[in-house]
Amino acid sequence: MILNRQRAVRVARRPLEVFLMRVRQELGLGEADLTVCLVSDAEIARMNEAYRKKKGATDVLSFPEVHRRAPVNLRRARKRASVGRARRGQFLGDVAISPATARRNAKRLGRSLGGELQILILHGVLHLLGYDHETDSGEMDRTERRLRQRFGLT
Repeated sequence: MILNRQRAVRVARRPLEVFLMRVRQELGLGEADLTVCLVSDAEIARMNEAYRKKKGATDVLSFPEVHRRAPVNLRRARKRASVGRARRGQFLGDVAISPATARRNAKRLGRSLGGELQILILHGVLHLLGYDHETDSGEMDRTERRLRQRFGLT
């Protein structure tokens, strides 16, 4: 589910919902639920300070429902077509994205806003699955790079 709780940037939700469905299928998320919420720069800055003790807006924050000791093995999850024993109603967590920050980053990186938002959705979902680029010696970066190629994202 994608919720748009900001008005600063016009966003086409339907293509993002279709992309999220592709991510769910590709990663073997099964019946597990998650929420992507598009928020203002002010709101994501507030969350960034409250939860990460960092000042200012950021592009994406993830709030996993369950702390995992190790990230989900995506190859195994895809074969089983579900993450762990994901049941209908199991909640993986929330992803908050600031389209205003995403738009600035997209412009700087020469990407479209839609493409940047897709990259951020993928990044946020990987965090929900236990990946952490700040502590995993590059595992998340390698996984994300491989998935971005699979999805045609640069």
